[in-house]
Amino acid sequence: MMEISRWVLWIHYTDINHMENQFDVIVIGSGISGSWAAKEFCDQGYKTLVLERGRYLEHVTDYTTAMNESWDMEQRGSMPATAKAENPVLSRCYAYNDYTKDLFVPDQAHSYVQEKPFDWIRGYHLGGKGIMWARQVQRWSQNEFSSPGRDGYGSLSWPIAYKDLAPWYSHVETFIGVSGNRDGLEEAPDGEFLKPWEMNAAEASIKEKIITHFPNRTPVIGRCAHLTEVKEIHRQQGRNTCLARTRCERGCPLGAYFSPNSSTLPWAQKTGNLTIQTNQIVAGIIYDEKNQRASGVQTINRHSKKRQTFTAKVIFVNAATINSNAILLNSKSATFPNGLGNSNGNLGKYVSFHNYRGSVSGKYHENLNSYYYGRRPTSILIPNFRNINGNDMNFKGGYLVNYTASREGWGRSINDTPPFGTKYVEQAAKPGPWRVRMYMQGETVPIRENEIKLSQEVDEYGIPSPVMNVGYTDNDEKLLVDFFEQAASMLRKAGCTDIRPSDTKQAPGLDIHEMGGARMGNDPKVAVTNAHNQLYDCKNVFVTDGACMTSTGTKNPSLTFMAMTARAANFAAVQMKEGVL
Repeated sequence: MMEISRWVLWIHYTDINHMENQFDVIVIGSGISGSWAAKEFCDQGYKTLVLERGRYLEHVTDYTTAMNESWDMEQRGSMPATAKAENPVLSRCYAYNDYTKDLFVPDQAHSYVQEKPFDWIRGYHLGGKGIMWARQVQRWSQNEFSSPGRDGYGSLSWPIAYKDLAPWYSHVETFIGVSGNRDGLEEAPDGEFLKPWEMNAAEASIKEKIITHFPNRTPVIGRCAHLTEVKEIHRQQGRNTCLARTRCERGCPLGAYFSPNSSTLPWAQKTGNLTIQTNQIVAGIIYDEKNQRASGVQTINRHSKKRQTFTAKVIFVNAATINSNAILLNSKSATFPNGLGNSNGNLGKYVSFHNYRGSVSGKYHENLNSYYYGRRPTSILIPNFRNINGNDMNFKGGYLVNYTASREGWGRSINDTPPFGTKYVEQAAKPGPWRVRMYMQGETVPIRENEIKLSQEVDEYGIPSPVMNVGYTDNDEKLLVDFFEQAASMLRKAGCTDIRPSDTKQAPGLDIHEMGGARMGNDPKVAVTNAHNQLYDCKNVFVTDGACMTSTGTKNPSLTFMAMTARAANFAAVQMKEGVL
């Protein structure tokens, strides 16, 4: 490997007056949060550049396997053993298969250092992981914003509350389209919903039994970014309703689920204010010592390795948590020798994630005469019920529970019948028994020791590789034990038998919900960004992806990323109009 070059450590600065490629705003990253930044700025008339390190991915045209059946694929959709051996990290991702392999970054394509095991899942193309994401969008509750400060974990309180994001949640939900039911639960705030998906008979029956035996737990149908009906705003985007095909991670030709490529990016393009540069690897953000602000971004072309400089008044960092931290750490200058925004030494620290290790399954014996239609793109959600009004458990934070019920089908083992012959066909043609699976999404507590840093070794572009030193804590183990107990209890009360707990012991990262490193807070001695997502050390640089998250909460974070981005972009737009930025 190459030694770190002087160019990487101390980016050369060029007089802005002699630079080409000038814009009002630069957005680093084209995924879910970056595309929202682009949309908001373009809507307000600002010339906006989106930088993407991967290839251009055209909506519809480049979803090359979206319509393929298993028999169209050489391996019937499965990955060959050789490919799995070459990609041990990627092969553990639920969405990685022969249909989607071209959308994921191979393990060795952008190497990183694992001081502790960490499964880094990436998508380097226009739209990023916003093509392959799981599309579950829940508003955070006030408790999730309050609990770190109230219960004293993570060293930092959130500088914003639910009320600050509520109008921006509505803004985003209306545009992207979110199916769900208005359930009136404080711990799962209602939003701007399209008609919900329906529970099947077993799920609905289990819901009623859980409510009966556990009054503080209310299962609800999941909220997901899928169009169950098309409003005028979605027609304007050229999108259509979801057909429940469960081929989402291949890219949806209908635009039925929200993705940057089907929604925010083409919307921004229509304004005439958007420029997209793909295959541009960001080497660092340039800091203007004289004016004490960021002046632009230096990039390296992925193919030619040509270096370019782009300038702007405002820079949004949305490269996804790990790369966003790495870019800031690598943006060194005389003023910031340890990285832009790192005067307090906390950049890259307090990285956290979601704990998905635990699941519990059982056999359900009722509703054997009922079945269901289609492949619903969401599950049943039981909002967090731990540490709601204070810390009353032996662990900090909480967890939500998801569950689904389905009937075993053709591939099941039927008593001792051999898998062939008339008898087997007759039995297999009938729906099998119901099985229910509950799984956890647990909040991990941010600790300073969990960090992203830079290696002394550099990649082929002369850029230091990210180093991941992130692991579980004793708090995670205690939370896991409680989940196993509570899930088993709920299934027993619902009438399930053959209850089986399972701990995957998966490494952090496979949740694909990594957060932190450039956390928001009111205390600049600890926080990296303020209540408006600005770097304390450089106010015209904003971080609005997972890197800015003060804590993880229990909910899927993508909707919060989008709402926070829209809020910060509109704040920045006002500041630009007033001449502050």
